[in-house]
Amino acid sequence: MAFSKNARVEDFPSDFAWGAATAAYQIEGGWDTDARSPSIWDTFCHSKGSVYKDQTGDVACNSYQLWDEDLKCIQKLGLTHYRLSFSWSRLLPDGTTRFVNPKGVAYYNKVIDDLIANTIVPMVTLNHFDLPQVLEDCGGWKSPEIAELFDSYAQFCFKTFGDRVKLWITVNEPYICAKLGYETGLFAPGIKEPGTSVYLVGHNILRAHARAWHSYNAHFRSLQGGKVSIALNSDWAEPLDPCCAEDVAATQRYIDFNLGWFACPIFGTGDYPKSMRSRIEIQNLELGFTEGPRLPKFSDDEPKPFGTADFFALNYYTSRKVKDTSSRPSELSFTGDQGAEAIIDPSWPVSGVSWLAVVPEGLRKLLKYIKDTCNNPAIYVTENGFSQMGPVELEDVDRCRFYQDTRQEVSKAIKDDGVNLKGYFSWSLMDNFEWADGFSVRFGLFHVDFSSAELKRTMYRSGREYAAVIKRHRDCTKPAN
Repeated sequence: MAFSKNARVEDFPSDFAWGAATAAYQIEGGWDTDARSPSIWDTFCHSKGSVYKDQTGDVACNSYQLWDEDLKCIQKLGLTHYRLSFSWSRLLPDGTTRFVNPKGVAYYNKVIDDLIANTIVPMVTLNHFDLPQVLEDCGGWKSPEIAELFDSYAQFCFKTFGDRVKLWITVNEPYICAKLGYETGLFAPGIKEPGTSVYLVGHNILRAHARAWHSYNAHFRSLQGGKVSIALNSDWAEPLDPCCAEDVAATQRYIDFNLGWFACPIFGTGDYPKSMRSRIEIQNLELGFTEGPRLPKFSDDEPKPFGTADFFALNYYTSRKVKDTSSRPSELSFTGDQGAEAIIDPSWPVSGVSWLAVVPEGLRKLLKYIKDTCNNPAIYVTENGFSQMGPVELEDVDRCRFYQDTRQEVSKAIKDDGVNLKGYFSWSLMDNFEWADGFSVRFGLFHVDFSSAELKRTMYRSGREYAAVIKRHRDCTKPAN
């Protein structure tokens, strides 16, 4: 696997955020401890056949009991920032503010206070896939009432923790939540309703995010001085045949259906991309769908999504080559609506899981695309990583080279492309429960021994190298005496 040389630390701004990320369900465990109620992922994992070897996040890394061990890992890396998520079920067991769980509040207060005491900036995600099951039982993200419920939860969190948390993410990866949760059923809540629920869920997530942002802007910003965004994931995409006009158009559709689906309403026109509306309308006619518009419209009677992000939070993992399939017969589905087939270039190395082609240069290109199409926002890369499967290598040389090459591309994006990049968060701080892949896939800067009761954390070589990079950056940017 060939990689380019490492970027110089002085190529990054002096206040650049060097971080790592985690998510509550993936690390906390304690699924039924101290009044926490089940989330949709608890239900999904406890139904047989949904997850690799029927594994669950019941214990995961046991961070609910072992937070002090996590903090030691963060300190060893020398992180300036740490991205975590709150378990909505742990804070508000019935999904509403009618009952606030004091033990959940105490847990997150300790995490936040410990981070700040060690000069580490917390970035908090309010919902990272783990919707309370009690809300799913009432329709979940398909229900129009979810926007108001999420806003109430968000305001509770702003009020309770916002004196110390200054970087907020409302929802993590609405694309994944909608497509894998309600289109293919590969993620919780495991619903398979192709071509319909996916758009409704995406729409309600945007409505919920917009309400929460407007609430923060109106009631908390002047006192707390924080920033609020939503974490969008996207591949980079290029035409399979650059000389084929159909492939070029399909590539733009692919980006529109991935990134533009949520970025365009927030950073662009205030509405969904035109290619989405036109393609879905065409599909409706061709397939004889007459049950009304599948892609909803934003109401004039509620807060709009446009402008509801104080920075762009980007999760990037991989890239694709795209081939036009718009002339093929298709069934009602999200993929059919795109009229585009995404392909892995055989020249790209693959990291662990089959979908993760290693294309660090795609991150630079995607950052430049966001700069050019979203009015040059401040950007944080809130997730990016390299997985291992099979025998674990603590001397993870390939991952080290991946991070070296990624830093080189990020450096070029800042220096050569003028991208206003504020920080980079590695996925993940430590090996954890990787959703439907269970514990078979490992992204951590720290290895976790899931076979032992102690769940011992051991730094990978990639973690040592990341710590060295952060130290060099801090040393070279210290003010002169």
